[in-house]
Amino acid sequence: MSNKACRGYTLIRAFGITSLAILILAGLAGAAPFAYVTSPGIDTGTVFVIDTATDNLTDVVPVGGWPRDVVVNPVGTKVYVATPSPVSTTVSVIDTATNTVSSRVDAGSYPMGVAVNPAGTKVYVTDRDSTNISIINTATNTLMEPINVGLITRNVAFTPDGEKIYVTNSFNNTTSVIDAITNKITATIPVGDSPYEVAVSPNGNKVYVTNSGSNTVSVIDTAIDNVTATVHVGDSPSDIAISPYGKKVYVANSHSNNVSVIDTTTNNVTATVPVGKQPMGIAITPDGKKAYVANAESGNVSVIDTATNKVTATVNAGKYTINYPTKVAIGPLTNSDMTDQSIRATPSSTEDMGVEETNLSSSEKINDIKLNNSNNNNSESDNDNGSNENESRKNNSAPGFGLLGSLTCLYVGWKFRKK
Repeated sequence: MSNKACRGYTLIRAFGITSLAILILAGLAGAAPFAYVTSPGIDTGTVFVIDTATDNLTDVVPVGGWPRDVVVNPVGTKVYVATPSPVSTTVSVIDTATNTVSSRVDAGSYPMGVAVNPAGTKVYVTDRDSTNISIINTATNTLMEPINVGLITRNVAFTPDGEKIYVTNSFNNTTSVIDAITNKITATIPVGDSPYEVAVSPNGNKVYVTNSGSNTVSVIDTAIDNVTATVHVGDSPSDIAISPYGKKVYVANSHSNNVSVIDTTTNNVTATVPVGKQPMGIAITPDGKKAYVANAESGNVSVIDTATNKVTATVNAGKYTINYPTKVAIGPLTNSDMTDQSIRATPSSTEDMGVEETNLSSSEKINDIKLNNSNNNNSESDNDNGSNENESRKNNSAPGFGLLGSLTCLYVGWKFRKK
């Protein structure tokens, strides 16, 4: 082979390999995240797993206790679930690669809210029966020195830079601000009646607190740590979710059976979305296209299209988790474990379903999941939109496939011709 031909072969071979690598990475980047929904269930506490690409239930993870809050670590490898009960004071740790409980950490007398710091190194747990916030070292799953707030706290959230912590104090209608470095309280902010949940905007400039007793949301400016606006929403607001770009806040109103949508620029409610009975938890996908609402009394999860503010699908929890879905957490858009889980979640075999990883019998679990998926109650007016969206997601799962695929084919064809 001449030097010129050799150089050409080497160049095209390298280009082909690079194209294939980019194609693989593009496929990984297109993997949709999973939603993790807590539920006390009938016999045991569970977390059920929803594929956000198809809105199908793909797994059920027994965790025990009465699971309350749930959070996914920044890289999507672990899910932390507060699982209190009369005999349990633990936080359960789920490995997302296998959807099994890999560890349990005794975090206090009655763990309620959980939050993970942006670095993923610590999990903070509020306690219904004490004034301490427990801190879990995620590397060792052991407890560190707790933070004594002096008040019984309900929920906890971090600013994106990890420097400040905001916790709600339901019994004295305040929100405490904690320096994450010193673990000292730097401010105590009066909010509404019975503050419940707290969420921080993606840029860290605003904090939103639901006040379940006054049917309002307090908006806190983090630069001055004062309430700058109060937004009236539905009856007994419980959870808050903020869109990835911070333009909208979605509030689950547990006694109104709906979700309020707040424009963060004007602090006005721009839409009210009917969902199931007693919505308790809400979370938004990383791309901002969908909001998932846990409806405790209905025993299901409503899926809201954020572009239209309409429910496009209803995911049934199944007989093992019926009646009490309480909270939702959604993993990040891209990570290696999610890719493995996307493959494993395809219901092509009992091994893929992870049946042997739970206490449920194989036949029971498969039938339960199939029944749930066949009974997803898409509203008639939104059936076409839902199916088109799912088809679009399938087609877009590997961005740039046409170009890269063509380049790869050219490379293979050239190599074959040379032979």
